Amino acid sequence: MSSRHCILVGAPVDSGKRRTGCLMGPDAYRTAGLGTALESLGHTVEDIGNVRPAPHERDNGEGLLYQPNLTRAWTEALSDAAEDAMGRGMPIFMGGDHALALGTVRGVANHAAKVGRPLFVLWLDAHSDYHSLQSTDSGNLHGTPVRYFTGQAEFPGFPPVPNPVAPENVCMIGLRSVDTAERLAMEQVGIRRHDMRDIDENGIARPLEAFLDQVEAANGMLHVSLDVDFLDPAVAPAVGTTVPGGATVREGHLVCEILHDYGLMTSMDLVELNPFLDERGKTAHLMVDLCASAMGRRVFDRPTRSYNT
Repeated sequence: MSSRHCILVGAPVDSGKRRTGCLMGPDAYRTAGLGTALESLGHTVEDIGNVRPAPHERDNGEGLLYQPNLTRAWTEALSDAAEDAMGRGMPIFMGGDHALALGTVRGVANHAAKVGRPLFVLWLDAHSDYHSLQSTDSGNLHGTPVRYFTGQAEFPGFPPVPNPVAPENVCMIGLRSVDTAERLAMEQVGIRRHDMRDIDENGIARPLEAFLDQVEAANGMLHVSLDVDFLDPAVAPAVGTTVPGGATVREGHLVCEILHDYGLMTSMDLVELNPFLDERGKTAHLMVDLCASAMGRRVFDRPTRSYNT
């Protein structure tokens, strides 16, 4: 990957679930030195600040869905911001909970359609986030983005999805908490799914490289959505949806190093960081390090850092 113009987009979305704190994520990434890390790798960095939700009616707390009006407003605003940023460089969306991907992927897909290239999505997450508005038991909309941006269910009140991502262009790696309704729905479409048993048995490089080969063959654009809970909570505690048995630090870096080797990534989400739950910035720094690996930092270039002082 050659030098890129990286556009940092703050997405302080905290409406996708009931446990608050992700709105502090963008500033935690800034404090952990994301911009400086990217500049040290030869990239130019433009931080456009935090996006604000579009005008919307206040949520009244009625019904199962949690803060649907605010989440729709975030979807509209982030979609516009993503489409604009894609025309000027490589956006890195600093979240914010995973409901932000309702907007970021919609906007990136609109840009991809505009330039006549297919969009592929790599979903690095413990969860599939494939609920519809009807199938979610919790009402938390951070569990719905993939169903939305693939156009596989109706989302009344949300912006329509004019350029849905083909299900076969989505690859999920790291799954270990998938609800029955999501699993049954995904079995009807062509989404690639690799849970942690698959990774334990076959390694993490093989399924990733097979997917990236598909992206490369199609001259596709690649959006990477990296959730903190892709990683094991022992190494990344700053997330409200901890699921034991996640990726190790080394597996996380290997994924990101392979992404850099292929040079296909055109946009990225960093999501579900809740600094309120972190330990001396441990998770924020790790996520910055992973992003840096995806952007060209090699094994021998990593800084030595103590988390005990």
